[in-house]
Amino acid sequence: MAAATLATPCPATSSPPQGRIWPSALHAEWTKLRTVRSTYWTLFSAAVVTIGISAIVCTVYVAQYSNISLKDRATFDPVATSVAGGFLAQLAIAVLGVLVITNEYGTGMIRATFAAIPQRRTVLVAKAVVFAGITLVVGTTSAFVAFFVGQAILSAQGLGVGLGAPEALRTIFGTGLYLAVLGLLALGLGVIIRKTAGAIAAVFGLIFVLPGIAQLLPSSMSGIQKFLPSNAGDALLQSSKASGTSQLSPWVGFGVFCLYAIGTLVLAGALLVRRDA
Repeated sequence: MAAATLATPCPATSSPPQGRIWPSALHAEWTKLRTVRSTYWTLFSAAVVTIGISAIVCTVYVAQYSNISLKDRATFDPVATSVAGGFLAQLAIAVLGVLVITNEYGTGMIRATFAAIPQRRTVLVAKAVVFAGITLVVGTTSAFVAFFVGQAILSAQGLGVGLGAPEALRTIFGTGLYLAVLGLLALGLGVIIRKTAGAIAAVFGLIFVLPGIAQLLPSSMSGIQKFLPSNAGDALLQSSKASGTSQLSPWVGFGVFCLYAIGTLVLAGALLVRRDA
């Protein structure tokens, strides 16, 4: 009787029906992301930095306008200047992208996630879709606000432009696209490394440290710099005044940046199904 009792199988956790896996996975990831307080604070920080730093840069430029050389005035880009804060916003987005997955590994919640939805690649794609969507909305909205605030400040010197200015919409939407793809790159590295500190260090090294190291290379190898992740993605945010032979064209550069993110997520997906949770 005791043996029979021990042999009785425990009820297994059932996964959603095949047709409902995607809606269930997306809903689960959306619920996890929006119910964590750090998500709101990090996205809020990214928005504040984008708007605030951009306003400061525009204010300083207007205040120092009389001391600026004619050459610098000729190359001044009012659009890029008004969204300059996006450069620092990527710090917050990169950290959040890592935390989206490493928090689950750190708390052990990842086991419950895979028990509910055993299709691990589906979970990864759902995380990527939800996180990229939120980042795109926050990044683009912040860029629009920063643009209008910046142009209001620059108008004091007659430097303000409107949305109809050349490359204005591309730069604004490009800020949101850049942050979204950066978040996916950070998410992929988080899956690969699985440790918060290590993944954040890897993202920062790839985005901030590697371009500085590349500048130390011989001039014959300087062409490599424009293919680095951050330099390639940044091409989407630069105007034709700033672009040149040292930089890829905007959409080609963004395409290269996307390839980095896709490659990282593909590797992350392969490791996700081969390793224990």
